[in-house]
Formats: sequence, C-alpha cells, structure tokens
Amino acid sequence: MYKFEVYKDKAGEYRFRFKAPNGEIMFGSEGYKAKASAKSAIESIKKNAAGAAVEEKE
Repeated sequence: MYKFEVYKDKAGEYRFRFKAPNGEIMFGSEGYKAKASAKSAIESIKKNAAGAAVEEKE
C-alpha cells in the first residue's frame, strides 16, 4: 500500500515522505515548523493531485 510518513528531521522540522508498497521513497517534502502544517500539505496533495497535468520539459 502507498503511504505518507510524517517525521521530525534533525533540525526539528516536520517533513513527510511518500512511499511505495515496496518501501521505496518516491518523494519527500520541505520542512514545516508545525506537524499540522505537514499534515495539511498531505491533505492538499490527496485532494488536488488526481487532476494534475503532466508537463514534459526537455
């Protein structure tokens, strides 16, 4: 199952990463001062990413 993981980094900021079922990290976030902000960003991705366009830049 795909999943988001929220964690605290060495600098004390909250980050999240998105992991594939095999445990591979597919992408990670920037740092947030508050855990609630990291969770809000996850909810925004879940809500808005389904309709996101794909741009190819060469």
